[in-house]
Amino acid sequence: MILTVTPNPSLDRTYEVPSLDRGEVVRATTDRMDPGGKGVNVSRAVAAAGRRTVAVLPLGGAPGALVAELLDAQGIEVAPVAVAGQTRSNISLAEPDGTLTKINAPGPELTAAEAEALLTAVGGQSAGADWIACCGSLPRGLAPSWYAALVARAHAAGARIALDTSGPALLAALRERPDVVKPNAEELAEAVGRPLATVGDAVKAADELRALGARAVLASLGADGQLLVDDSGTYFGSAPVDAVRSDVGAGDSSLAGFLIAGGTGPGALASAVAHGAAAVRLPGSAMPAPSDLAPDAVTVTADVPLDRVLTTTVMTAAQRSPR
Repeated sequence: MILTVTPNPSLDRTYEVPSLDRGEVVRATTDRMDPGGKGVNVSRAVAAAGRRTVAVLPLGGAPGALVAELLDAQGIEVAPVAVAGQTRSNISLAEPDGTLTKINAPGPELTAAEAEALLTAVGGQSAGADWIACCGSLPRGLAPSWYAALVARAHAAGARIALDTSGPALLAALRERPDVVKPNAEELAEAVGRPLATVGDAVKAADELRALGARAVLASLGADGQLLVDDSGTYFGSAPVDAVRSDVGAGDSSLAGFLIAGGTGPGALASAVAHGAAAVRLPGSAMPAPSDLAPDAVTVTADVPLDRVLTTTVMTAAQRSPR
């Protein structure tokens, strides 16, 4: 069983549009509504694979009730923590060339009592969990140290933790030695404070996160592939993708694939790559079923192409900001 924790879930509506013209009336060709948030997406991908998953998340208002209803319809056990604020609603606009414009609401501000109730709920649901996946941004009211407290409590109870967050929350949690962290390329660059131009740069950055406490690093490098750095070695995985329909939730699908396959070693990396490649071919934040996967197309090697130049040099937030 994989338990997921999503401190800032959402109700996500995705519109596919022929083009996005600012200031004009844009008519969508299709639309879909999904429960959202990184941990929620991990649960959705686990459930799509036919595995048991429990989602712990704060829910409030009508959007929160709808998130719970949608999750239940997908066979996901929901362990809600009632909050006074209203669960956020997000909008994604997907164009035919794969360009995605996202509008993410801030979400409710949690009280100290609600933050503690969320930690307590995780503890109450963790018995029997093979992994606890803690994912996404922290809502207002939760300090950057909140994930660190969760990792410490989970380890004290004997659970393994996969952490997918960024910024101060990631750095604060590293001291508690999460079993695996899953940054994307931008988050990896931000964590080490410098740009990443090659696969070798990404490997060095992952090594630095391990030196700070992460036991393993699973890094998504977008179209360039994925890296795994753990005690058994360093591995690089990739798979061809002819066309990207939507990359919403692709990283979450990758993490689910990694955990489903045991969460360690090159076999788990191959599963992560297969799930991520399948997810980008699907609309909105749809999660791949086993029939969507193409494991034979995945290549994993310990001969990491360190000199390979990344498709786009990954800058830190400070470097991307106009001066």
